[in-house]
Amino acid sequence: MRKITAAAIAAIVMGSAPALAQFSPPTTPAVVDPATLFSRQCGTCHVAVANGGPRQGPNLAGVMGRTAGSVAGFKYSPGYASSGIVWTAETLDAYLANPQTTIPGSVMAYRQADPQVRATIIGWLGDQH
Repeated sequence: MRKITAAAIAAIVMGSAPALAQFSPPTTPAVVDPATLFSRQCGTCHVAVANGGPRQGPNLAGVMGRTAGSVAGFKYSPGYASSGIVWTAETLDAYLANPQTTIPGSVMAYRQADPQVRATIIGWLGDQH
């Protein structure tokens, strides 16, 4: 009879651990409504409600058509007020793809590479008056 050592048992268990940790992702991604998407992607730093105060970032209610850096009482990072940018679907799309390229000096850490996610967030923001 062969004696199995503790090291052999550990090797067997450790070798099978990755197989136990694997799972199959859903075949279709869950559909998320635009408000939930905004909340998950942007809600840590922003609100988008009339008369809502700022968080780490400014309130985004009514952002469409607003000049960058113009929310009273919010302290923006350098570059916003002097950028001359007016927020449109196009300028927001470029900004969300790469804030620091759009407004040098921006400290916004969020970037969204997926154009569909950006479009959904921007469309929802356009509905928030």
